[in-house]
Amino acid sequence: MVHTLQQEQFIPASMDQIWAYFSTPANLNEMTPPDMDFQILSGADEPMYAGQVIRYKVAILPGLRVTWVTQITHVEERVRFIDEQRIGPYRLWIHEHRFRAGDGGVWMTDRVTYALPFGPLGELAHVLFVRPRLRYIFDYRRSRVAGLFGDGDVNSPPADAAPMSATPTDRHPSLSWLALGLAALTLGWVWFNQPQQESGH
Repeated sequence: MVHTLQQEQFIPASMDQIWAYFSTPANLNEMTPPDMDFQILSGADEPMYAGQVIRYKVAILPGLRVTWVTQITHVEERVRFIDEQRIGPYRLWIHEHRFRAGDGGVWMTDRVTYALPFGPLGELAHVLFVRPRLRYIFDYRRSRVAGLFGDGDVNSPPADAAPMSATPTDRHPSLSWLALGLAALTLGWVWFNQPQQESGH
C-alpha cells in the first residue's frame, strides 16, 4: 500500500533565504533528530541539481545503521525539488519539497509518498512503528526550522501529528516490542543488502 505524509509550515523569512538553505544538501544534518545518528557520506558537497546522488548512513532502529541513497530528480528554482530513494528501507520513497511566497514569509510544504516491503507485515509495522516515527521526524524538523528562522507558523499541526504518547505503542507498551520486531523484520533486509564497498567515512 502506498502512503502519504504531508506537512505545511509558514517560515518568516525571504524566499532567497529559504531556498538557499533547503537547496543545500549539507544542511540536512541539522534537520534530522540526533538519535538517528545521521551522517552524510558523499554527494552533498555541491549545490543541488537534478540527477544529484547523495549517500548517507542513518539508524533506522537502535543498533541498526544502514546506508540510504537518494537522488534529486527534479529541481524548479525557488518552487520545488524532489528527492527519491534509490537504496534504503522503503519499497518507495518520494519526497517533494514545495515553496510559495506568502505575506511576510514563505509557506513550505513537505509531501512524502512512500510504501514498505513485505505486504501485510509491512503494513502492521507501518501502523505500530513507521508512521509514528515519521511524524516524530517531521515534528523535529518543524521545530528546528522554527528555531532557525523564527516561529512564524500560523498553521495548526496536521490532524495526524499527535504526540508520541497518543500512538498505539504508548497506550499499550507491550506493543512497542512487537513493533520493533516487525520493523526489524520489515526493514532489516537493508542490512543484508548493503553494497559491500560501503563504509562509514
